[in-house]
Amino acid sequence: MVKRRRLNKGQQRQVSVNQKKRLKNTDIEWTDSQLNAPEPGRVISRFGQHADIRDEHGTTYRCHIRRVISSLVCGDSVLWSRASAEQQGMQGVVVAVQERESLLSRPDYYDGLKPVAANIDQIFIISSVLPSFSSPIIDRYLVACEDIGIEPVIVLNKADLLTEIDDEERNHIEQRLKDYKSIGYKVLNVSSATQSGLDALQEMLKDHISIVVGQSGVGKSSLVNQLLPDVNADTNLVSDNSGLGQHTTTVATWYDLKEGGALIDSPGIREFSLWHLEPERVARCYVDFRDYLGGCKFRDCKHGNDPGCALQEAVDNNQLHEWRLSNYHRIIETMKTQKPSRAIRGK
Repeated sequence: MVKRRRLNKGQQRQVSVNQKKRLKNTDIEWTDSQLNAPEPGRVISRFGQHADIRDEHGTTYRCHIRRVISSLVCGDSVLWSRASAEQQGMQGVVVAVQERESLLSRPDYYDGLKPVAANIDQIFIISSVLPSFSSPIIDRYLVACEDIGIEPVIVLNKADLLTEIDDEERNHIEQRLKDYKSIGYKVLNVSSATQSGLDALQEMLKDHISIVVGQSGVGKSSLVNQLLPDVNADTNLVSDNSGLGQHTTTVATWYDLKEGGALIDSPGIREFSLWHLEPERVARCYVDFRDYLGGCKFRDCKHGNDPGCALQEAVDNNQLHEWRLSNYHRIIETMKTQKPSRAIRGK
């Protein structure tokens, strides 16, 4: 079996440049007489300069994207025109993007903020027992949710494996989830293997536009397959060599739900960077910090060993969870090392 070589960032960017050049050389043009009047549609997925658009009757069309459209992602509401005849497999053209109600973006070191999905109102943060449970990564997603004002739901997948790990690790996971509940977050334990918790998850999805996010290998696509058995989203096991999840879903994809609403399966993300935010904004996005922010002795308090720190005092008085403040500091430190140069950020 031939093992595919993984491209580094520079090689990936060069491939992208070459693809854009080919697309430019084979640009598709229709005359006005070949296009019907614009009609509303929904972006189901995007592939370079092409997108799958679903019309109001539920039929999907492969469409070309007009050059004037600078940003188009899964979930976007658009205006598109049907073509009287296909060109290079394209059945129409996207002519405009409607105003977005929300936008989830992922920071990328080379390309700045990369939009992932639009018009969502609920984010399911998927964690699992394997790969190892990580509250710092969950906190990153929570900060991202709070920053854009979308309700998060924390989902522990592979919950059936809790009985197979040692007592210390199991108690650690259960306590963290209990703490998240005490803060006010919705928490749900599910298992694709035993199907426990899936009915409750289905009920939470009803009449919402939701997206599934989380580290690679936590079972996002397996959950999608359980919730939408006709989809058969690609799945993969955790790598035996690295212990990390292997990327399976390659583009964000929209799936309509029979009970109403929709579910978006997003590409696996091993780490959700937050370097585009200021430290003050990150602290504000920790909802349990808010009652204490502004109460520190010094305005430029870093919430570490600073004298008169209101957050540290709250931890000492058991009003804040010490691990949450620790996770905050880990995020801030990581932001310093991951933050790219101004030239790259400005792209």
